[in-house]
Amino acid sequence: MCGIVGLVGAGAVKAEAVLAAMNAAITHRGPDDSGCYIDEGVGLGQRRLSIIDLSIAGHQPMLSADGNLALVFNGEIYNYRELKQELSDYSFRTQTDTEVILAAYKRWGKDCVKHFNGMFAFALWDKAKQELLIYRDRLGIKPLYYYHQDNYWLFASEVRALLQSGMVPKKLNKAALSDYLRYQTVHAPETMVAGVKMLLPGHVMVIKNGKATISTYWSVENVYSREAENKSYQEVKKDVSNLLSQAVERRLIADVPFGAFLSGGIDSSAVVGLMSRVAAKKVKTFAVTFEEEAFSEAKYAAAIAKKFATEHTEIKLTPQDFLETIPAALKAMDHPSGDGPNTYIVSKVTKEAGITMALSGLGGDELFAGYDVFKRMHKLERYNWIAALPLGARRTFGRSVVTMKPSVAAVKINELLRLSSWHMTDTYPITRQIFTDDFLQELLGEQQLQQNSVQQILTGLQQDQLPLLSQVSVAEISTYMQNTLLRDTDQMSMAHALEVRVPFLDYKLVEYVLGIPDKFKYPATPKKLLTDALGDLLPMDIINRPKMGFLLPWQQWLKGELYTFAETKLERLGERELFNAAVLKELWRKFNAGDASVTWSRIWYLVVLENWLEENGVEA
Repeated sequence: MCGIVGLVGAGAVKAEAVLAAMNAAITHRGPDDSGCYIDEGVGLGQRRLSIIDLSIAGHQPMLSADGNLALVFNGEIYNYRELKQELSDYSFRTQTDTEVILAAYKRWGKDCVKHFNGMFAFALWDKAKQELLIYRDRLGIKPLYYYHQDNYWLFASEVRALLQSGMVPKKLNKAALSDYLRYQTVHAPETMVAGVKMLLPGHVMVIKNGKATISTYWSVENVYSREAENKSYQEVKKDVSNLLSQAVERRLIADVPFGAFLSGGIDSSAVVGLMSRVAAKKVKTFAVTFEEEAFSEAKYAAAIAKKFATEHTEIKLTPQDFLETIPAALKAMDHPSGDGPNTYIVSKVTKEAGITMALSGLGGDELFAGYDVFKRMHKLERYNWIAALPLGARRTFGRSVVTMKPSVAAVKINELLRLSSWHMTDTYPITRQIFTDDFLQELLGEQQLQQNSVQQILTGLQQDQLPLLSQVSVAEISTYMQNTLLRDTDQMSMAHALEVRVPFLDYKLVEYVLGIPDKFKYPATPKKLLTDALGDLLPMDIINRPKMGFLLPWQQWLKGELYTFAETKLERLGERELFNAAVLKELWRKFNAGDASVTWSRIWYLVVLENWLEENGVEA
């Protein structure tokens, strides 16, 4: 796990100074080592967090024995030992997975990536061909940002590294603002900075002769397995159990102390339970707890820790603790997001306990229909005949729902009833949207709202051949998971040089589960297929417990300890020409008055946006 940077085709630009500036901006990602490689027309830099082969032999950029290939690599290749045996004709000099990438490229060329099971973003310079290849893993676990101007390209693991290069203007991507205000994030390939793009998951960029081409080597909607179609439920359960167990076991390969995040929910509990079966040592687990019992999952996490005899650490959080931590958490935010500080806090304490790598249950909800949106989309599909009713009648009914019981749910019902079509590409974007477009038009005044990015993503997916619940999974994976959850996990954990691994996103497991018929996957009980596949691994009180999510008590804090901080940021945001200050002020008033349609998340992500603009000196 590391941070990587680079430039290509920069002409007269002083590569050494640019690489040094970018590398310095991501020191937190790799405190163990650093290095750079400069050849004519290319420069590569890296900060190393040693996980596999802790010796100096793992230094990057890593060169092939003949000096023709130079590689910088962020991530892990979990099947590197098997690949090393397959590539036995290569003269390996290290015990790293990094060198396996070099050997694989020599054998398979550009298609080497198809042999890797892991999370990664890496750049490989082929001196003989005078081309740079930049890859991102299948599910988008590891980030890769790039910037192109005139005759040069820059790339990095973080936006901040690009901004510190001195070659990227610090200007807001105004076209992406609509996206952020709708979904508390910006969907790849766009980012909040003008001109800075994000390489999409499962893609490779090749830069050669002053031109860049981007192609797909894996896409989540087109690679699903048909293996489960003609199998019994018992057979499918066994397959899921085996695939998940293998995914967990693969992710325990490390030469450093490791542990797991444990909320006491189904996903993290499953990961901890499977870890305990194969780990050679007692598993170390970490859980955030609160004095406010309504938000605390302490008893559930403690029960799992006791069942699997883990070495358990509770991170008890008070408002005062959070107030002391929030400046650092916000400073660690590479790209603005409505979430993230919770991961920052648990990562901080985990690292302080001597852990360098931790497993997470992220991805379980997306694969096994754990969110309410799965049932909601299933219901909307059954009632899509409503869209054929007269539009006037539907609009009248929708307005009455909002009037009778103002709430977020009522607002969304009203929006759905105004649609001319109830196809998933129309309904799903509304289920995930923070504010309505009508409100955002008021907030932004005369500025034109951009086309809905989530709708664009879904329209571009070729997934009609998938079962409905799998279509929802693909939508979740391609939008919320990749652009919010994974990005937040990476930026907040790597702020402490902590590597987080996600077994539920093993691509072999993903491909199999997406092909499972809905009749086996419908969540009649919480994540029924997953819990059935696990057998007696988890106790029933964990399976049937209320779903809470990994949340902080923001509603209370924003009206208390964080009141002044939030109000100040909202006032400053309102002073920017892009925003209507009166609308922001009224939103803040409604929140503090207890208006059910203005939840804490609809305030906090606006506060974060202003803070991020100030922190990074980005002109709006």
